Parts: sequence; structure tokens; C-alpha cells
Amino acid sequence: MRGASWHARIECAGAVAGAGFLVTPTTVLTCAHVVQSSEPGTLTVSFPQRPDLVGLPATVAVHGGWRGGATDPGDLAVLELARDVPLTPARFAPLDAERTLPELALEAYGFPEGYDEGQLAWYRARSATRIAGEWVQLEAMAGHGQPLTHGFSGAAAALPDGRVVGMVAQVAGEPGVLVARMLPTEVLARHWPALGELVPAHQGAGYPARRLYELVRRAEATGLRCSPDQLFVDAVGDFGPPLPPGGFPSLRAAAGYVQWEVAEPAEALTRFADRLTDLLDGPGPAAPAPAGSAAWAPILVEIDRSGAGPDQVTVAVSAYRDGRRRPVGTVRLPRAEVQAHVQRSIDRAFAELSFDADELLAFALPRELLNLPVAHWACSADDPTPLGCAHPVVVTDRSRHHSARLRHQLGKKWRKLDTGGKPELHRVDCDTPSLGLRKRLREQEAGLAGFAAPPTAVPEHFDVGLNMPVPVLLWPREGCPGAAAHPTPCTGTAFLDALAPHVAGVHPAELPRRIQQLREEAEAEEEPERHWAREVQLLWDDPRCFPEPAASLHTPVA
Repeated sequence: MRGASWHARIECAGAVAGAGFLVTPTTVLTCAHVVQSSEPGTLTVSFPQRPDLVGLPATVAVHGGWRGGATDPGDLAVLELARDVPLTPARFAPLDAERTLPELALEAYGFPEGYDEGQLAWYRARSATRIAGEWVQLEAMAGHGQPLTHGFSGAAAALPDGRVVGMVAQVAGEPGVLVARMLPTEVLARHWPALGELVPAHQGAGYPARRLYELVRRAEATGLRCSPDQLFVDAVGDFGPPLPPGGFPSLRAAAGYVQWEVAEPAEALTRFADRLTDLLDGPGPAAPAPAGSAAWAPILVEIDRSGAGPDQVTVAVSAYRDGRRRPVGTVRLPRAEVQAHVQRSIDRAFAELSFDADELLAFALPRELLNLPVAHWACSADDPTPLGCAHPVVVTDRSRHHSARLRHQLGKKWRKLDTGGKPELHRVDCDTPSLGLRKRLREQEAGLAGFAAPPTAVPEHFDVGLNMPVPVLLWPREGCPGAAAHPTPCTGTAFLDALAPHVAGVHPAELPRRIQQLREEAEAEEEPERHWAREVQLLWDDPRCFPEPAASLHTPVA
């Protein structure tokens, strides 16, 4: 603390009101209750260790929301000085310093009655546990010494090396009581998000928060229109903390929340910064369109088990533009709420696509949900049109969508499909024996397979087709129950007979659009439920349409 000239004395109309500390050349922190009675033009700040810096005019620039009660949160005021002061501001301890508080002595520089030049007090936090989520309790190092009384409110609580870990906010109410409370740095940043930029995560120089806050300043200066809530959700991933009630009032508040509330936040801060860079500068160079493939602009909806219970799933929605993935949002929610959430998210995802894009709605599903009737879901609460009639809708197996090995094999098969003509439909009837199916699919280099029964009826057939992997699979969502209860005549055989001429001569890259047309034809019938194509499900998997980012967005954040 020696030579720490950043300690400040706060005065109202010439009388000492409390303490404070300099955090930027023009900014001083103190308690809101210290300045509550100041009249306009009467608030001044002095630096006792610099006699030439006395009585500097100041104004309250930010108020932490304190309402006047002894136990009300937000007892913080940010004072703006009328001019820069030639002093080195206080340094803050890293993010994880609070865990070691019970092991260290804390020093406070305050101004009790009769000590306008200042007085020191030494205290310790016996526990890092917060009272009401706001304060850390302080107790004197010994049974004697300077109590934290009136005049210490707003003083920095500093480690022996001078780095700040909090601010004294509540002082002893009775003479001789050697207990007080402080607001730790993290709580101060919650009430004043700009503080997050001043707090290091660790001793290293490459911490991503610095980059993020530079981008936040650019966004504020340019008036960037964006959703802080959405950026937060995209940054923290599937298992990060939920949005706080009411969301975030500003981009800076969202960045600060990621910094403070996410355990080991470096990865989340990097994702936040990458997404904000895209919004400020636009995406990087466009990836080349896959040769021979339709120039699809996919909207990807990933649904998976959340691990939080059988009724809970995780839904992540992204849009692809110019070869770059643009996250729209990730949430955990009950299965009953999935359809409504997906409707809203898809609508938002369209804002990421260019007007000349050919949209493709792709649902990456767990294997047990591949038969989910996503093509029948309504476009919105106000538009009952089935998604599969309004847009090309496909599904894919989530496990192979994220398998580097299978993505590599699929990419090789698509290159052959692009140069080898139009593949024939390889029929897998419901009574086809599983034994030898893999060998037949491999020998025929199957690129397009039609199944006579849904995955729930013949799971062993689908496991072979998915793991080979065959790029395109088609099947009826309803119909034949499989070989175990095989009816005559077989509805699955009739389905494949009807399907074959409609896919013959169609390049696999164009099948999503062709299946959309068949769904529209079925829906236009007087009895659409009797049309063979109404329940057709298309699994279409070209990994070149879904380029993965350099750092996977699927890594969960603790």
C-alpha cells in the first residue's frame, strides 16, 4: 500500500463523507450511501497523498441501484472527475483471488472522524461465502485496532501487495465492534459492468476479455444493433448459466456476466468475441461452394438429450452464410416446448440468410428421434403451413453429423456422386435380412437407399445405412411394422414402388427440393393422409454444406 496515491477522500459541501479509490484517470469508486446527500456542485474528491490534488469537482456518473436501505443491494457510485489526475489507478486482483480471501489480510484506507489525512485498518474475510449474494463479512485481525467506522465506507479492500479485491460497504454500527462487510470485485462489476474490463483473469497477457471489451467499445461507438441476450446464449453453450431474469440491458452487461458467471470463461469469451467480430466486420472469406452440389443455405436445428432428465432436451439453432456458421441460440427446455421454440428460432435464423439464398431446413436428431415429424410442424403459430411444404426439410443423424470419421467418408462419397452420374435407389425392403446388408451397400457404393419401414421397425437396417454411411436415406414415417409382423400386401413395398420413379434421374443434391414438391402434392389432395408421399422422411447429409468452425461450438461450458 506504500505510495498508493490512488486512495481518495470523498467530501460533500466540504465535509468528509467517506472514502473512495481511483480506477481510471477520471473515475473514482465509492459507496452510493456516501454521496446520497450531496447537492449538485458540492461533491469533491481529494487525494491525501497528493496535497496538490485536493477538492477536485466530481459528479455521480453511475449509480448501482441502491435504494437507501441498510440491506439493499447496489451500494455503489461511480464518480466522474472534472479532469484527469496524474496518478496511477488502483490495480485489481485476478478473478479467482476471492477464493483465497480467508488466507490473507486486507487493508483499508479510510477517514474516520479526526483523521482527515487518513487511517489504516487491517481486516480479514473469515469466509468467501457471500451474505445474500452481495457482501463478504470482514473481521478484525486482532481484538484491538482501528474499527471500520464512518469514514471507511467506499474504501478499497486491498491485498498486502496493493491489489484491490473489493470495497468496504457496511461499517460497524457500534463503538468497538470489529466486524464490517465489503462488496467483492465481482459484485461491483455486476452493478457496474464497465469494471469487468479493468479486472484481469490471471497474470497472462493474452486473456480474451481484453479483446472482447475492445470489440464492445467499437460496438458502442458505432451503434451496432444486436441482441446481447442472444450473444450470451451463443457464448456460454449448452450447459452454461441461464439468462438472468429480464435479460441484459446492454452488450457490456452481457460480456461482464460471461466473464464473472461462467466457470473458466476463456472459451465462452472467445466465442462471444468471434461472434461480435462477425457482426462488426462481416464474415471472413466465403468458403467455395461444393462442386456439383446445390448452393444450399442451411438452417441447422440440433436437438439432443440434455442430461437434465428424460423430459429435457437441448435445442441449438444456427444459420450458414458465406461458408460461416452463425449461431442463433441454444436453450434447454421440456420436450413439449420444442416445436414452438424451433418455430421462433427458425424465423430468426432467416434474418442471417441473404435474399438470394436457397434455404434448407436441416434437423440433426438423435438416432431414436430420426422419425420425428418435423416436416409436419407448422411454420409458425400464425401460419399452419407444414414446414416441409414451405421449405426443403431434411433430417440427419446427430452422432454422424459430429463424427469426423463419418464426415470424411461422406465427403468422399459426395465427390463421387458429383462426378459419377445419378445413383439408383437401393431398396431395403422390410423383410430384407440384416446379414449381408452392409456388404451389399458397400459393393454397390450405395449413395441413395430407400427403406420400406421406419427406423423404429427395422433399427438394425438403419444402423447399417447410417454407419456405412449412405449419404441419402428415405423411408415412410408410418406403415409396415417390419419383418416381425409383416402384412400382405406390404405397404412398405408399395411406398418404394411409388417413390422410385420420382427419384430416378434426380441428382442427390436436388432431392430436398424434389421431396418438398412431393409433400406439397400430398398436402393438396382431398385426403392428404392417404397419399403415399405425405409421410416421407428424407435423411440428407452433405457435410460440405455444414462446415465446422475452427473451434467447435459444441464444446459445453461448465
